Amino acid sequence: MVDKMNRLEELALHDGIDYSKISSLSIESREKLTRLRPRTLGQASRISGVSPSDISVLLVHMGR
Repeated sequence: MVDKMNRLEELALHDGIDYSKISSLSIESREKLTRLRPRTLGQASRISGVSPSDISVLLVHMGR
């Protein structure tokens, strides 16, 4: 699990991601990700209201 968290810290999110257009994300996640603009998936995973399934959606969106 520690390895997985470390890998998420290394995966950078693009500055220009329009979270509102990713319909698979929950509404709460879209709002919080847009407002907070995390730099990595690790940061995004620690945001209250962003679920593990939302992180999976972001991974798919990134092409991983």
